[in-house]
Amino acid sequence: MRLPRRPATTLGALVTALALAVTAAGCGGESGGGGAITLTITQNAISGGKNAKGADWIKNWVIPRFEAAKRAAGQNVRVRFQPNGVEDEVYKTKIALDLKSGRGPDVIDIDGIWIGEFAQAGYLRPLRELAGAAVDTWEGWKQIPPAVQGLGIFEGRKYALPVGTDGRVLYYNKELFARAGLARQWQPGSWREVIDAARALKRLPGVTPLQINAGTAMGEATTMQGLLPLLAGTGTEIYSGGKWTGGTQALRDVLGFYREVYSGGLGDPRIQQEAQGRDKSFLEFAEGKIGILAEGDYFWRSVVDPAVGVNPMKNRDQVVGYALIPAARPGAGLRGQDFVSMSGGSARVLNPRSRHPALAWELLSFMHSAAAVEAELGGEARVTARTDVNDKVLGRDPMLSFVAEKVLPVTAYRPPLAVYPEVSAALQEATAAVVSGRSPEEAAAAYHRRLTELVGASAITPA
Repeated sequence: MRLPRRPATTLGALVTALALAVTAAGCGGESGGGGAITLTITQNAISGGKNAKGADWIKNWVIPRFEAAKRAAGQNVRVRFQPNGVEDEVYKTKIALDLKSGRGPDVIDIDGIWIGEFAQAGYLRPLRELAGAAVDTWEGWKQIPPAVQGLGIFEGRKYALPVGTDGRVLYYNKELFARAGLARQWQPGSWREVIDAARALKRLPGVTPLQINAGTAMGEATTMQGLLPLLAGTGTEIYSGGKWTGGTQALRDVLGFYREVYSGGLGDPRIQQEAQGRDKSFLEFAEGKIGILAEGDYFWRSVVDPAVGVNPMKNRDQVVGYALIPAARPGAGLRGQDFVSMSGGSARVLNPRSRHPALAWELLSFMHSAAAVEAELGGEARVTARTDVNDKVLGRDPMLSFVAEKVLPVTAYRPPLAVYPEVSAALQEATAAVVSGRSPEEAAAAYHRRLTELVGASAITPA
């Protein structure tokens, strides 16, 4: 599945464009009949339509149980759900317009990558500022790894609770490894060890040793599955301390890795230039034609799953191995790590204009309790933000347990800023240039020039 590239549109432009078309919801925390306090929840989900499972969970599990808990505590609280079933950008604009106008629901589900953009626009405030000390003492923080908490953190402050997440790993075919004289249990400790394994696989006829997403045809998959994990392996984030990473040595090293893969015959550059290239790489891995593939846990549970996968592998559990993505060399990754990853996910925030922020926090934290998170899964094995839930529901799936236990503690997230999609596109273009034969230095310089156009020279770390 190829991830679509979103149009590079600023939040302000989106709000302006759809302002007349969107009717703001009632102000959060309105009073209900009979002296009841009414809280509202919204999500881009609707029963019988988009994300129906999430909508049903809110209506049939969250609302009745929260209302019952408040009744037992002597409080008359009603909760209403405001469903949506629209394109993500339309939903984003509606939420932004509500927040800008001081209206909207009390608890709001958003894409984690919107948090910084909304915060900079003044539409969100840190949870602690809204709900007080109860935020600091919430039991759930102990169950969410610090790296995963990062999904809801912007400029060092917690704005949101992460709903769910994922992780990137290196998949490999154990049978091909054995034929190439490699160990069936593989965990590379550096980029060099990945390249060495790929060179051994190159001896096998009809096998592409290593496929890592590159180029513009792959869209955001290039950035998330390929470039950003590699960049993290140099100890560098694409955005940190208010600065964007330009054409630095770290980026040149990443592009040098791409060159070694694609100019050295270890990867198939044609796949990277095809509109459905990512889908083709999935199929070829499932057919035993690709030795190593960099992908997210989606690949395991939705692509090669023996029962429901797009390209099912009946012998998946015996043949498909998975390993952590190594840093360029031991200890060179972010935070001095030996291994790295990247994650995505959604989050829930509080409306700064809620009339009952403390009660809204009770609702939000209730939605992220262990019982609620497990109920939201509905028996499905998925990686959640909570360690205690993962320990309970992932025991029958060793790969997803591996992501929860090994990958999430070392993961990182994309910068939640409006300009990021355009920066991502520029990074994709840099990898495409290298795959097409340009040098890493040339590609990095071109990226740096484009980045300067996007954010200005003062917002870029020196090359």
